[in-house]
Amino acid sequence: MPELPEVEVSRQGLLPFLPGQHIIKAIFRTPKLRHELPRELTTRLAGLRVDTILRRGKYLLFDCESTLGGGWLILHLGMSGSLRLVAPDTPPQKHDHVDLVFAHTALRFRDPRRFGTLLWHEGSDVEKHPLIAVLGIEPLGAEFDGDWLYEQTRRRSAPIKPLLMDSHLVVGIGNIYASESLFRAGISPLRAANRISLERYHVLVPAIRETLDASIAAGGSSVRDYVHSDGGAGCFQLSCAVYDRLGEPCVNCGEPLRSVRQGGRSTFYCARCQR
Repeated sequence: MPELPEVEVSRQGLLPFLPGQHIIKAIFRTPKLRHELPRELTTRLAGLRVDTILRRGKYLLFDCESTLGGGWLILHLGMSGSLRLVAPDTPPQKHDHVDLVFAHTALRFRDPRRFGTLLWHEGSDVEKHPLIAVLGIEPLGAEFDGDWLYEQTRRRSAPIKPLLMDSHLVVGIGNIYASESLFRAGISPLRAANRISLERYHVLVPAIRETLDASIAAGGSSVRDYVHSDGGAGCFQLSCAVYDRLGEPCVNCGEPLRSVRQGGRSTFYCARCQR
């Protein structure tokens, strides 16, 4: 599933092309993705200008003249969604479900598994939308620091790794990035969150930021279907220290890496380096 870095890479790839452009028309080729596609949205979007594109967690937020009587287009890539900029007359392929057509380009949403989301929020305050309002803190934002994470985990005895993946606490830290961040910080993914000291949280938070920034710089992780808006593939997974390396030697100590299931996901770690 595309996580924060992949969504941020998509956002950055679209920014040079779409802001300031007017939507000529919207084309829906399926009645629903994860949620039903509002049919009236094809009419509502026509003529609106895209003012900017923001990211909140794993959602892309398209500001369609929200302060001038428009609103926000909310898009989630789901399990296998991706965005492409194509010529407006490019024939659609089998899984190309949505087009936003502009004067000289079209934004095409491809989603083979149809777990993506495309919704509309009328008005300017998109943070009030039910899907956005429940999201936790941004891990790349200024408010996310060691003190904050330490305080949030004092009454949480769950292992730290699945807690980092809880979008109600902090958004966008997926399975790969949680495993890699904990390795960078030398913290076991099995350790209870409330048994980690303030000093170690001051190490973990920069490790999370560094991991996410490194992935964004590498174009994200193309583990399955994800590719970014120019059609290229991310390569962060090629530099992972622990993720998907079960039995391989640790890059620090040479100990064979281990794996355990946590919350239905595979966690990779070094039992010697991570305590």
